[in-house]
Amino acid sequence: MYDLPYYKETDEETVKQFVREHPFAFISGCDQHSKPVATQVPVFIDENAGKIFLTGHIMRNTDHHKAFEQNSNVLAVFTGPHTYVSAMWYDNPHQASTWNYMSVHAKGHIRFGDERDLVAILRRLTLHYENNNTDSATIFDNLSPDYRDRLMKAIIAFEIEVTSIEHVFKLSQNRDEKSYHNIMEKLQQQDSNAQHIAREMKKRASALFGKKKSDSRMP
Repeated sequence: MYDLPYYKETDEETVKQFVREHPFAFISGCDQHSKPVATQVPVFIDENAGKIFLTGHIMRNTDHHKAFEQNSNVLAVFTGPHTYVSAMWYDNPHQASTWNYMSVHAKGHIRFGDERDLVAILRRLTLHYENNNTDSATIFDNLSPDYRDRLMKAIIAFEIEVTSIEHVFKLSQNRDEKSYHNIMEKLQQQDSNAQHIAREMKKRASALFGKKKSDSRMP
């Protein structure tokens, strides 16, 4: 991971909020023979007694399930929109172009839960993504008992106790003020990913260059 100070957030809550807003995690690890495995699933992030936990569920008896049982060390990666940044947008364009992105890496130990844990995560997930609509036919408690039984035989709940959390929010913070604002303006003219990155850059502009100047550059 890019461990450069100008790509870091000073507010830990901002990093955790990024995870909440981008919950579809890429979870990777290795089995007992060092063979890499990975899966992608939505997770929740919670704090308890000063520790951070990630919870979700995966399919049973897959290569990653078996590997995680053998080796509990895992890495969960959370990513958001990303975009190409042309050096033609810099005040001095005779440099390499780059890529702006935001990413959080959480390392930890995974453990698998029992049936009660699985029911809890399925209730929470379905209610959350159905906007707490208890009348929705697809929330866990509104599924038929037969379907729930078959579903629960195929999946297993997990919890990751996070031992370290790192991040890179690479948003052109190392550029001069003129280049920074020109990058924002150019990204505003690109696709939705680029526009999202431009908005994230605008949030940080006043801290980088001063409120009055930054506010006057971009709507």
